[in-house]
Amino acid sequence: MSVEERLLGIRGWLIDTPEYGRLRSWRDGALVIENGVIREVGDYLYLSKKPRLQPVRWLDAGRFAVFPGLIDLHTHAAQYPAVARGQSELLPWLRQHIFPQEREFAGPRGRREAGAFFNELLRQGTTTAVLYTAIYPDSCDAAFMAAAQSGLRVIMGKMMMDVGSYGSLQPTKIASVSLHETEQLCKRWHGAGDGLIEYAVSPRFAVACSEKLLRGAADLAARSGAYLQTHLAENLEECEKVRHQFPWARDYTDVYEKCGLLSPRTILGHCLHLSDREREALAASGSSIAHCPTANLFLRSGILPLDEVRSAGIRLGLGSDVAAGPELNLWQVMRSAIESQKARSFYQKHVPVPTPAEALYLATQGAALALGKGSRIGSFEPGKEADLTVMDYSALLPYHGSVRSDMSAEDVLSLCIYRGGPGAVMETFVRGRSIYRAPEPELF
Repeated sequence: MSVEERLLGIRGWLIDTPEYGRLRSWRDGALVIENGVIREVGDYLYLSKKPRLQPVRWLDAGRFAVFPGLIDLHTHAAQYPAVARGQSELLPWLRQHIFPQEREFAGPRGRREAGAFFNELLRQGTTTAVLYTAIYPDSCDAAFMAAAQSGLRVIMGKMMMDVGSYGSLQPTKIASVSLHETEQLCKRWHGAGDGLIEYAVSPRFAVACSEKLLRGAADLAARSGAYLQTHLAENLEECEKVRHQFPWARDYTDVYEKCGLLSPRTILGHCLHLSDREREALAASGSSIAHCPTANLFLRSGILPLDEVRSAGIRLGLGSDVAAGPELNLWQVMRSAIESQKARSFYQKHVPVPTPAEALYLATQGAALALGKGSRIGSFEPGKEADLTVMDYSALLPYHGSVRSDMSAEDVLSLCIYRGGPGAVMETFVRGRSIYRAPEPELF
């Protein structure tokens, strides 16, 4: 960017949620961005006339809504072609559909699909994604290269598993090899892309890992400063298998506690079937939960007791969990987060149902806090980095109607949650740089 264009201004209907349940908006608002950082936020009429030493290059999105960039805390790059496949529960679904899919992610297919997957994320308005790949280091390496080219924030790691693995190594060698491959990938990629690319040590879940692999993964994450991600208590059959596999543990969470996996840099997928003791342990460790409601419904895994998780003080955000989740569209994940709690309220008294503002928080500021990035991204605060999602909410109205003057910010947000998707995503920014722009409509 030239000296004359160091200041970028974006005009639009700004909508964010700096606190859980608190919706904040500027109907004709503006952000002034300098070197990728939000410097000013407020009303366009005031900011556009404010005298400055440097001129502002204005992008007028006046008829669009501007949200903080959407954050996907849990998804699987190697599984995307298997979305909506199979009607079974978690463990048979993994064996029948997902392990074969991940096995094919090695070699040319993995390199070919990696770039396409990140393009799909861009189309959804996602600016930060936390990902698993397959067990193969070469395809994981290719995925990191594609991530760096995409401009997204990406936290990612090679899948690790040494119990029932779909790989070809001898069982006695898998753990050592997997730890070595993970360490090499972490050294190569953690902190790359000017800090936009980070590594997540990624043991699949306790069912697929020996105690040796779990302890080794925890040690590697601690030494490297990388994130650690795994799955916890997604399915009742899974929980029962863990009980038999690790008889020395008090419960599923205790396996991870004893092996050293829980920390403020740990992201745990699902966590549906936890006791009060386990939730207290997660809160005490500072670990975060990736809530994946679309995936939980698809695999009939259960419904997260969202109120109990929040009451325990656990940091929480949303994940698409493709391919158990049928799509990467986080607006639909927000919708499922609301609708699943509505379903709970039909048979449990006094279940609070999230508002659209609360759902948006879980996909933005709440997820940023879960990653330890709440002071850097997630809402429109001066000093934060400018990760933005621009939505044409008029495209979501029936018959593509004109926007009514009496529409509120709550109306716009509800439209996006209940009808939003890539067709309404106009542009996506990370650190103030446009990394996706919707193609111009064709003229007949």
